[in-house]
Formats: sequence, structure tokens, C-alpha cells
Amino acid sequence: MDTAPPSPSGPVTPGSSPNRRRVATAAALASAVEWYDYFVFGIAAALVLGDLYFPAGSSSAGVLAAFATFAVGFLARPVGGIIAGQLGDKHGRKPMLVLALTLMGVATAGIGLLPTYETIGIAAPVVLVLLRVVQGIAVGAQWGGAMLMATEYAPEGKRGLYGSLVQLGVPIGVVTANTVFLVAGSLTSESAFASWGWRVPFFVGFLVLGLAWYIHTRVEETPEFREAERALAAQEKTERRSPLRTILRSHLGTVFLAGGSFAVNTATFYIIITGVLDYATRELEMKRSAVLAVSLCVSLTQLVLIPAAASLSDRIGRLRIYAAGAVGLLLWAVPMFLLIDTASLLWLGVGTFVTSCFLSIMYGPQAALFAELFTAEMRYTGASLGYQIAAVFGGGLAPFMMVLLLEATGTSMAVSAYIIGLAVIALISIRILASRAATAAGPPSPEVKQPAAAE
Repeated sequence: MDTAPPSPSGPVTPGSSPNRRRVATAAALASAVEWYDYFVFGIAAALVLGDLYFPAGSSSAGVLAAFATFAVGFLARPVGGIIAGQLGDKHGRKPMLVLALTLMGVATAGIGLLPTYETIGIAAPVVLVLLRVVQGIAVGAQWGGAMLMATEYAPEGKRGLYGSLVQLGVPIGVVTANTVFLVAGSLTSESAFASWGWRVPFFVGFLVLGLAWYIHTRVEETPEFREAERALAAQEKTERRSPLRTILRSHLGTVFLAGGSFAVNTATFYIIITGVLDYATRELEMKRSAVLAVSLCVSLTQLVLIPAAASLSDRIGRLRIYAAGAVGLLLWAVPMFLLIDTASLLWLGVGTFVTSCFLSIMYGPQAALFAELFTAEMRYTGASLGYQIAAVFGGGLAPFMMVLLLEATGTSMAVSAYIIGLAVIALISIRILASRAATAAGPPSPEVKQPAAAE
């Protein structure tokens, strides 16, 4: 059987409620600041980085170059997931989370300080790409650490809800990034914003270092990892296996199924927060501040929808909720762009809001779902790889693919077709995961609700 049985949360008591709250809050904050740092690059890529670091003969070429650099960060994410997964499954979740935060803070602040092509020539885009790679490694390492800190401390019956606290880092990061860019744009002229105003959001990277220190000094390691560590310590050294080797030999299929199930979510998400920002301002000639404001308002709704979906998954099953979101994205892909193409702020808001609802339905239970696919001794590695594979083939390429499809076909329906194709892959992957869960040996863990196909 390729799918590892979910490990119960019962053997180890997570500790007191105040300790749980401290860990959950720290994990949520870590996720929020990491995603903020990651998203400010995407917004800057859509607005200014093409002209400043990749001067070319056309605006489309500059945007493509900037989005290609955006995608490079996604290509680096599996590297971060592999490195942190290996070390995190051997030495603990907390050290890897602290390291990820430190790398992200330094890289983000470095982008804010980086001179442009006009000042230092070819070195500017080269260093920008390198810093983006560091950002990718950092966020690849962060997600697994923050997710496991939350889910492995969760009380019985609330793993989905606790995992969603880390997932909230995404909309919080988007809202904060958009807000900071809106403020920077409103307080500066167009020329000042292009000159230095866009840099201000990147300086928040310095604050991330303080959070890393707080987690290092005030947050304890997760109880499930401590139990797994004791079990591994009891084994003979010759019997121990690398978590990555175990995943590659016995559970690689589960990793790819996890990635396939999630690619449509991360691709559609980056299409509406970065691709649509470029499309609406450059092609539809809508005002930058207005489009940013719509994106901000839509992201705020996820703060309610994500934990609601996660909590529901604790009661009726992860895959049932997860599949409903994927079906929604498939059915809404065409209407979404028909509304966006009206160039009306109202219909832009409606189109992206409905999309955001389906994204939230999938994203809420996703952390707990991925955690439950693997046992504690290989969970950091397995869950991170599944998530980051989806990020590479979904999110990283999505804005770049959107520009290419629009340039090649001249119609946004090509982007809708791209989303529909990924949704079909997601539903096939979810169906296989549900079938495996239904035929897995032994009774289900009391912590894990049966998916729809297994009920």
C-alpha cells in the first residue's frame, strides 16, 4: 500500500491549552510573514520589476521576464522542502521553521535594497534571481514546519481546524502585501513609486528575524515528533532509514497524488492575485489601486472561509470537502474570466470572490489532509514534497502561462481551459486517494474522518 496510515495523535499529550495556543499562534504568524514576503515579490513583478530589472522592447517581454523570475522561486521550493523535510524529520520541526524564517527575512530585505539594471547592469537581474531562489527555498522549508507545529499540537478532533490556522497565513499575507502596496502607492507619485516606493514593502523582511528568535526561544518541539524520535532512538542505527529514501522507495505515488490534487488550487490562486493584476492593469487598462483593493477585499473573505471549511472537514471528512472545492473551480473557470473581461470592478470582484470561495474550500482541510497521508517519522518530507510539487507545476508557472496563453491566443478562455485541465487532474488524484483510504488495512484513526469515497 502506497499510502501510509495516518498516525494517531493520541499517544502523546500535546500539553496545556496555553501552550497549544502559543504554538498555534506562532505557527500562524510564521506562515503569515513568510507568505507576505513571498507575495510582495509577485505583486512587484506584476507592477514594476519588469521595467526596472528586465528592460526590453515591449512591456509583455518585461512582464514575462519578471514572472519567469517569480516562477524560479517555485522551482526552488521543492529543494527547501527536501532539505527541511530530511532535517525536520530527524531533528525536529522547530529548528527548520526558525531557519526558514531567517532565510526569508534576509532575502526579502535584500530585494528591497537591490539596485536596478540601470545602476549595476546585468548584475541586478542575476542577484534578483538568486534572492528569489532563497525565498523559494525558505517558503519550501517553512510550510511543512509551520503546518506540523500546528497539526501535531492539535487536540483530538480538531486537526483540520488547527491546520487551517497555518493556511490563514496565505490570505493574511495577501491582504497585508496588497495593503502595504496600496499605502505606498497612495503616499507617492507614479515616478516616486517606480523609483523607491515599491521597495518599502520588502523592508518588512527585517521584522521576520524577530519572529524567528521568538519561536527559537519560546516554542517547544511538537509531541508527535518527540514520540517518533524516541521510537527511532530505540532502533539499531543500521535499521534507520532516511525519510527521503523511504518516501522515494515506498510512498512516491502518494506524493504525486497529493501534488496532483492541489495544483489547480495553487495555480488558480496565483492567477487571480498576480496574473489578473497584470491582465487587468495592462490589457484591460483598469486602475492599479482599484484592482489591488478588490484583491484585498476578496482575500479578507478567506479569513472566514478557510477555518470554516477546515472545521467542517473535522466532522464530515477531508476529501469530501476538498473534492467539492475542485469541482467548483472546474465549473467556475469560464464564468470567472467572462466576468473579468467586462473590465468592471464590480464583476471583477464577483468573479474573483466566487473563485476565492472554492479555493478556500480546498485550502482549509489541505494541511491536515497532507499530514494524515504520512506517519510522523516521514511526515515533514512527504507532506512538503507533495505541496511543493503542486507549487512548481501549478502556482509557479501559472502567471507565466497566463501571459503566454493570452499572447498566443488573444483570449482569456485559454486560461480558463488551463484551469479546467488542472481541475480534472485534481479530481482524478482525489478519487485515487479516496479509493486507497477505503481499502487501507485496519480501522481508521479516531482523529481522521473518513473521506466520502470511504464512507
